[in-house]
Amino acid sequence: MGHVPIGGDNPVVVQSMCNTDTRNVNATVNQIRAIEEVGCEVIRVAVPDMEAARAIKDIVSQISIPLIADIHFDWRLAVAAMESGAKGIRINPGNIGGKEKLKKVVDKAREFSVPIRIGVNSGSLEKDIRKKYGHPVPEALVESALRNIALVTDMGFDQIKISIKSSDVLTTVNAYRLLSKKTDFPLHLGVTEAGGLIAGTVKSSVALGTLLMEGIGDTMRVSLTRDPVEEIHVAYEILKAVGLRQRGPEIISCPTCGRCEIDLFSIAEEVERRARKIEEPIKLAVMGCIVNGPGEAREADLGLAGGKGVGIIFKGDKILKKVKENELLDAFWKEVEALLKEKSK
Repeated sequence: MGHVPIGGDNPVVVQSMCNTDTRNVNATVNQIRAIEEVGCEVIRVAVPDMEAARAIKDIVSQISIPLIADIHFDWRLAVAAMESGAKGIRINPGNIGGKEKLKKVVDKAREFSVPIRIGVNSGSLEKDIRKKYGHPVPEALVESALRNIALVTDMGFDQIKISIKSSDVLTTVNAYRLLSKKTDFPLHLGVTEAGGLIAGTVKSSVALGTLLMEGIGDTMRVSLTRDPVEEIHVAYEILKAVGLRQRGPEIISCPTCGRCEIDLFSIAEEVERRARKIEEPIKLAVMGCIVNGPGEAREADLGLAGGKGVGIIFKGDKILKKVKENELLDAFWKEVEALLKEKSK
């Protein structure tokens, strides 16, 4: 998709979707740049009308990652979006207006070498499939996906990726498991309408983490009712946890206990905030107890631990310095910057 390879042995691609009005070019560009800064590799925008489709031309001229146009029902919007520079489109072939109109979309995608994501959601199943199964069970999602895939491949087009999303974790997992046995097309993973930061992170981590550990999935989006920047952070944490990609620091921090005598919550939050712009895969430890902290986090590249009014900064088993509590965070960050500079040599 554009310059981003998808599928095969390529890394799992992290993507998100803007929540701005696509017709507001400045707001959309600014959000895309913010998302890209934290590691987003592909971005999707809603295309509700022709004004939005045409705005894509101005948007793509100011960003560096591929843009996907999200289309529902109107084939003309898909064609216009591709003509405006969209590097991918997301459609449900069954609701685009019939085979003749779908062919116009496919022909344009072929002309511009634009991959098509065929998206099937539990809430958009065809009436006959819903009647057959009664509920959006995994088998229903897979049958719908295969039907829609055939609509496109029968036209001689195979630059396809597929998503079959549900808001239910088990339905999502089992649907992707079934589909992965029936097709070799790249799969885009996601739990639709996952929820806010906590609920959405948990549901996405369980579903996407399970599938990724089974070797299923080529692109992913963590759908949160939140700033899209948070979606990217959670996505990379999932990829780090399952050992597939390492981007940015891994931060180890203790949950605190009665031995903690510093404001570890604030320190940990600030370390996380500052670390978001780091791309180097380093391991940082933020511990609350001088006695146990260094020992529990000796595998970290760099760590801090606190005591009553004081703190230490350590590297492995070696204590680098001891400082006052109110100087601990800044002193620690200077050591982080020095470490990054050393690693870049």
